[in-house]
Amino acid sequence: MAEMGTLYGVSLGPGDPGLITRRAWELLGRERIHWTYPVRAEGQESFALGIVRAAGLTPPADAEALVFPMTQDPARLAAAWSLAARRVLDVLRQGQDLLFLVEGDASTYSSFAHLAGAVRGLAAEVRVETVPGVTSYSAASARLRLPLMDAADRMAVLPANYGIDTLERWLDELDTLVLLKVKPLLDEVIDLLEARGLLDRAVFFERIGTPEERIVTDLSRLRGQPVNYLSLLLIRNPHRRDRAVRRR
Repeated sequence: MAEMGTLYGVSLGPGDPGLITRRAWELLGRERIHWTYPVRAEGQESFALGIVRAAGLTPPADAEALVFPMTQDPARLAAAWSLAARRVLDVLRQGQDLLFLVEGDASTYSSFAHLAGAVRGLAAEVRVETVPGVTSYSAASARLRLPLMDAADRMAVLPANYGIDTLERWLDELDTLVLLKVKPLLDEVIDLLEARGLLDRAVFFERIGTPEERIVTDLSRLRGQPVNYLSLLLIRNPHRRDRAVRRR
């Protein structure tokens, strides 16, 4: 019986191929490793695969799409994870290593964590390696030449779908708030920031690190406008409730 292969979650960064790490590059160049990548529907283009192509690499002919639909239906999601996990395990049981391409960082709101968990739920002995990568919000902060945090600053990274009430509560406690997946609630978030006097303290980023990158500092221009799913807001709050530096 062949030794079980290893499952690799290969982070590619937010879009700029120059931000692919050396460890990720090594795995991408390795022979005899099966490539997989996420898509939302059969036949759809993969953003992660596009980053690899932008780096000048040609994906193997047998690179395989794993479908993870954008849905809130638990039954559909469970079926998709189960199908993907069983397919990955089939490859690993043949003794072949398998990599799963991930835009951004595989440990940050990534489908890889769910996939790895589902695979290990079927076979706990599977070896898993997560290759870290540059996050979209660290790339955004670098583009502004501003730190995400400094000294005693507090920061949180949240998906915007936590809801406006939750976001408003967090604003009081933080110096920096990163909102991911802002597309569905963007107008409501803009209204909240305007009411709190923070509209000029927020910057919108879309497809950071790609040729289609867009950075908007006047958020009022975005009201009612279509934005890409791969977008975020970086908010700096100078009015945090408790800014005292506590020392032990």
